[in-house]
Amino acid sequence: MRAARSLLFVALLPVFAGCQMFAEKPTSVSTAGMTRMQGELKGEGGQLVFQPCSEGRRFVVNDTGNTGIVQEVADLAGKPLFVDLRGSFAASSTGGNDGQLNLHQFYRLERSASACSDPNFKRLTLRASGHKPDWTVKASGKGMVLEREGQPPLALPYLEEQLPEGRFNLTSEANDQRIELWAAPQRCVDSVTGSVQHLSAELRVNGKPQRGCAYYGGSRDD
Repeated sequence: MRAARSLLFVALLPVFAGCQMFAEKPTSVSTAGMTRMQGELKGEGGQLVFQPCSEGRRFVVNDTGNTGIVQEVADLAGKPLFVDLRGSFAASSTGGNDGQLNLHQFYRLERSASACSDPNFKRLTLRASGHKPDWTVKASGKGMVLEREGQPPLALPYLEEQLPEGRFNLTSEANDQRIELWAAPQRCVDSVTGSVQHLSAELRVNGKPQRGCAYYGGSRDD
């Protein structure tokens, strides 16, 4: 269950270790006419080419949103790259491609040959995870599931609080535990997988913090 509440006073989130804040405050841009899609990203002839999941179409990427994706791809080169992105598509057959993708934002970039077939992605609103010890939070419209290394999964209802500058948190109380997940729009790199995600995250169980990364699932269209 997701419910939004407004806060009068909000403490700033800590700068999460392993995550890098954007150099400048992002400018609000209308996403009207833009589409969110997932697929494979690869470099060809000095250009980035995006091919949507389960499709044969190919689009040359134009990084109009200054996302820095060219450098990210260089850092992750060597294996198939899965990307979850938002942008506008212009259809035109030039240079053996089917058009151009004007990239506005990417939510996740990772080495993966199977992410396109993830059966849970479309049902989730948010997925967050971290390490040492490993933990994962999967949130949907029906609640959230907390998985922690060495412990059974914990299914919980939650409230969502929308905070300034795109930040938000999910909170729940059950079995004498207070569960909080704080998220902020900051570039974050998973320390184990190398996945680049668009949100930094911090899980707090009874006030004890564990840091990680997060991204929007397919049922959230922010």
